[in-house]
Amino acid sequence: MAVVLESARLVLREFTLADVDLLVDLDADPRVMHFITGGRATPRKDFEEEILPRWLRYYTESPGLGFWAAEDKSGDFLGWFHFRPGDGHGADEPELGYRLRHEAWGRGYATEGSRALIDHGFTEHGVSRVFAETMAVHTASRRVMENCGMRLLREFQADWPYRIPGDEHGDVEYVLDRADWQRQRHRACG
Repeated sequence: MAVVLESARLVLREFTLADVDLLVDLDADPRVMHFITGGRATPRKDFEEEILPRWLRYYTESPGLGFWAAEDKSGDFLGWFHFRPGDGHGADEPELGYRLRHEAWGRGYATEGSRALIDHGFTEHGVSRVFAETMAVHTASRRVMENCGMRLLREFQADWPYRIPGDEHGDVEYVLDRADWQRQRHRACG
């Protein structure tokens, strides 16, 4: 049975092969891809042959982790989130990420979906620490991380395949460990 998470306004569901058109359309928007590829679209063939099959493997290889299609409660596709084992990290230290349609920006969806995944990871999957990375100049993404209770851990220089304006300022990593998450939940409920 496919895992579905719900928040106040969102449904996060597992992807299927039938979602390829949604992903192609999302990545065709240069505004969406600005901080990823400098605005270049992801070719359909990449989704069909590499990306989507890799994402679908997460559901069996790392239950509870992976890529999640984000829809509003009326079923409109808004984008996706990932909550997956990051490079060099175990399943108990997933990386958080998100990519939303331009029309969904600035409406709190990134924070809402991220919080739902973080809570799900800590409560259901034994997560000990969550991390997320972005370009230092990507203030909207940094604000989402901070709104989720994550703290800045480090600044670093990532090696990206595309030159993007602002990448000379480097990248940042934010983290949230289980103890900090529990303290924040206790304060919110107290």
